[in-house]
Amino acid sequence: MEVLLHEDLAALSDLDEQSLLESLSQRFRQDRIYTYIGDILVAINPFKYLPLYEKEVSESYKYHEKTKLPPHIFAVADRAYQSMLGRLATGPRNQCIVISGESGAGKTESTKLLLRQIMELCRANSQLEQQILQVNPLLEAFGNAQTVMNDNSSRFGKYIQLRFHNSSVKGAKINEYLLEKSRVVHQDEGERNFHIFYCMLAGISPEDKDMYGLLNPTQYRYLNGRYGSEDIVRKWGEKYSEVCNAMDMVGFEEQEKVDMMTILAGILSLGNIMFEPTETDALRVTDKSMGWLKATAGQFGVQEEELLRSLTCTLSVMRGEAIRRLHNQQQAEDARDSIAKVAYGRVFGWIVSKVNELLAPNVDFDVELSEIGILDIFGFENFAVNRFEQLCINLANEQLQYFFNHHIFLMEQNEYKEEGIEWESISFKDNKPILDLFLTKPIGILSLLDEQSAFPQASDRDFVDKLNSKFKSSPHYEVVRSHSPLFTVVHYAGKVQYNGLGFLEKNRDTIPASIRSLFINSVTPLLSLLFAATISRTGTLMPRKAKLMQKADDNFNSTRKQSVGAQFKHSLAVLMEKMFVASPHFVRCIKPNGRKLPDQVDNKIVMDQLRYNGLLETIRIRRDGFSWRPSFKEFAQRFNILLIKPDLPLTKESCMSILNTTEIHGWKCGSSRMFFKYWHQEELARLLERLGKAALVIQKDYRSLRCRRKYLSLLVEVHRQRQAQRERAEREAREEKRREQELEEEMRRRLDMEQENKRPFSPPVPLPRKKKPQPQPRSTLPTATLPTATHLAPVPRPRSKQFEATPFDNLEVHIELAELVGQVGGEERARERSKKRKNTIRWFKETQARKVVHNGAFPCWFHGMITRRQAEDLMKDKPVGCFLIRVGQSREGYTLTYKGANRSRHFMIEMQSNGKYVILGEDKAHPSLPDLVQHHSQVGIKPFNELLSTPCGQTCDQNTDYEDLKGLDLLATANHRSPKSGEEGESTPDPVHLELQRLFLPPGQGPSLESQRPPVLRRISDRRHRAVAGGGEARGGSRGERGEEEEEEEDETDHKSRSFPRLYPSIRLAMREIQQHFPDGQDQSPSISHSTTSPSWRRTDS
Repeated sequence: MEVLLHEDLAALSDLDEQSLLESLSQRFRQDRIYTYIGDILVAINPFKYLPLYEKEVSESYKYHEKTKLPPHIFAVADRAYQSMLGRLATGPRNQCIVISGESGAGKTESTKLLLRQIMELCRANSQLEQQILQVNPLLEAFGNAQTVMNDNSSRFGKYIQLRFHNSSVKGAKINEYLLEKSRVVHQDEGERNFHIFYCMLAGISPEDKDMYGLLNPTQYRYLNGRYGSEDIVRKWGEKYSEVCNAMDMVGFEEQEKVDMMTILAGILSLGNIMFEPTETDALRVTDKSMGWLKATAGQFGVQEEELLRSLTCTLSVMRGEAIRRLHNQQQAEDARDSIAKVAYGRVFGWIVSKVNELLAPNVDFDVELSEIGILDIFGFENFAVNRFEQLCINLANEQLQYFFNHHIFLMEQNEYKEEGIEWESISFKDNKPILDLFLTKPIGILSLLDEQSAFPQASDRDFVDKLNSKFKSSPHYEVVRSHSPLFTVVHYAGKVQYNGLGFLEKNRDTIPASIRSLFINSVTPLLSLLFAATISRTGTLMPRKAKLMQKADDNFNSTRKQSVGAQFKHSLAVLMEKMFVASPHFVRCIKPNGRKLPDQVDNKIVMDQLRYNGLLETIRIRRDGFSWRPSFKEFAQRFNILLIKPDLPLTKESCMSILNTTEIHGWKCGSSRMFFKYWHQEELARLLERLGKAALVIQKDYRSLRCRRKYLSLLVEVHRQRQAQRERAEREAREEKRREQELEEEMRRRLDMEQENKRPFSPPVPLPRKKKPQPQPRSTLPTATLPTATHLAPVPRPRSKQFEATPFDNLEVHIELAELVGQVGGEERARERSKKRKNTIRWFKETQARKVVHNGAFPCWFHGMITRRQAEDLMKDKPVGCFLIRVGQSREGYTLTYKGANRSRHFMIEMQSNGKYVILGEDKAHPSLPDLVQHHSQVGIKPFNELLSTPCGQTCDQNTDYEDLKGLDLLATANHRSPKSGEEGESTPDPVHLELQRLFLPPGQGPSLESQRPPVLRRISDRRHRAVAGGGEARGGSRGERGEEEEEEEDETDHKSRSFPRLYPSIRLAMREIQQHFPDGQDQSPSISHSTTSPSWRRTDS
């Protein structure tokens, strides 16, 4: 019983710091890392895996009651989701979840768990949920890095906005804040660069490393010459696979991924460019760096001479005259590092912008969407050396602490006074004066920083001296006597000493005009787009075409006048505005020790966090206060159903009447609103739920009664119709009998007359038959040439062109269409279904046939356009694990039919905008259907983890026996196997195949196989031929080793074609020049290999 009480610290009897610490420590040692403080969740980082997040646990926290399950992060997700839908005591309203704590306290992991649970709660028949879940690993790779406090520290802040319509998610938006770009060019001792560089070097195959121009990681200055052990490198390789899959799942194009990786490789190469003075004032690149300069120019897609010029001098125009100012060595190195920081920052901004574009809600503008926001922002930091980034990070944490204090203490206690509620005020540590120290105009720290940044000759020492003169009397600022520009700020979490070196330059964050112009004209479209983009007031990248930027240079310059500090200040204001209009849920993360060890509690570290987070005061106000304070109108509107009285006035008396019917105690009534404890919401929600269940029973019984009456009336009508049909049949039988009798009498009469007249007998003309004969099957070919198929009835001749037969048609479809035409409004539905079917056929023929055909034939598991019923019939006598893939009849996509233990299951296969295939609900994208089949023969399909084991072959000796496959396999084969002139022994195509192929050719197009080849495929093949030819003689020897036919097939097959960097030959030549300066073996990559064969030119060089 004592443990149950301690699940909610607001129920502690002895409330002091020691009892609070002991309660948390005891629960932590029992692996109970979650604890409630009323409706606030405290989470302690365990630094180890705990079995708290399995599928069964996730299911148990869906629509649960808080008191029946222990505290959990999933409970916060469920409460936010139910509150957004209005299923709890409050009405429908936007929600936000604020996750705060020190660096290393577990905020990033908590964010991923919250996202996962919310996607489980709103799961629908859509791939959007999986795409949203893939955003986190993608941004984590590009925005997280190892620090001395945290191995996976977020070096940026993000606010994830999930958009919902009713109960299903419709889109998402990511807002990013203050990426620590300086980490690209400098890391302190014990820290690393961003994860993506190490993942890229560990996960890319040797062939791709040659393509991008990547060498041994220890050769790169921006990585400090450090890499990692084999285990770490293997984990980075797995992480790279996850990142690539995340980009495929979200929808990044293949060429975009190649351009992005090439830019990252260019950033690493840029850092190795070193300068030396010459006899004149000009600088030159050292001999060892010349290859790196060429590699960087090739990777960035710019001219080598122009890149060198932008690094070693600055061009300015004064009174119409161009003036060139030469750089000294320090200025050149600063220009080099500035390019690296800006390029990486814009790549990261582009990724966020691309994700927002791909995940934007696809709904009408007039549709109102609900929202759940999740804030995962950098934790409070206090390092040995704290720079400009730490100042901004700690300012953001000050702002979040103020938001917490405002909601929990300030706003609540002010309402007690205004409403006349008896209350003993609880004091708390208000950090508003610290925020004023930073944000006040015109004498705040950020305002003074902008003022000094506007003066070109100002120094960091001048800035610190100005701070000392302005704030020396402030209790939250301390002057530091030192030769270095140091100053100290007393934050809510303690004193932090900042080093002012680099503050002005980082705040300006300017790009020389020559560098910007150089990259706008890059042949790499992505790099040109990044540098042609504008920066919003909040620091967000807004990409647009470079040619449009030529008309808007003034607009660009005006936005760039915004300093980094001003952008961050404005972005914080926008963030607070969004959060203040939503209902907040707080998760306070705590770090148990500073060594990142499991099962270890450092009492001093934990107590410091409890104190500056104000958790002791939070417990008091949650225990004694009233966290839920609805107005009379809101409460009466929400709970008037408890009185079961229509037209209840929204007054104080109505609220009192409602509460008097319940057994709730401990609430209070003010002058304009009601005051409730945090647990009252759940009690009232249970009352509403009980009424809701009663309403469902009433609705069920009423609908059952109504359906029963309707059924009985229909039954009477059926009996009446059957009786009428019997009577009609009897009348027709009597009429037929009467006609036969009349005919017999007529015959006898005529015979008698003929006998009398002795005329020859002539039989009577028979009456026309009532039923028309069935239409004969239509065939476009002579009967003798068609293969016999005993399992399908012949296709009936259509009555109009709207239902003209195609090679995809089968008998069942015509029967369904005929049935629809016979119904009321069925003709229109039949026309629409036929249109969808034709569109699907066109889509498959134009975009898919070549991808599915392999070695001139369809795989035996591919069954064309067959119905669901036909697929299940094929599976009847098959073993468990048998499968087939068929084309969707009314949509552009596929369906996987799987033979389960009890029944056949059908899984939708979606083709994404970037051409990748994914089974709906899975988290893995595949470049082709054979790859998808191969993957799921080893990894089970959710939710039952079923493996694909036995392909369901066609019904006649593993050959395609459906008409929809006959013409397409030849067409697809012809697209990548065009006959060569002078080839001997060329066989004549089968006339049956040629005739069926003719049905799929557009009108006016000849049967020439070469003319059927799409232009885009010819361009891809030509580009590949040029890239192969660029290898020179070194490649020629290797090509000779393989057969000519095999090499041609490899080049011509579509799925073998791939994207390359724009200046791939230049990169290769530069890499060779760099390798000449390395000792033998020094340029080899680490031991983690992803391919057993090396490219031919690499083997020849060695």
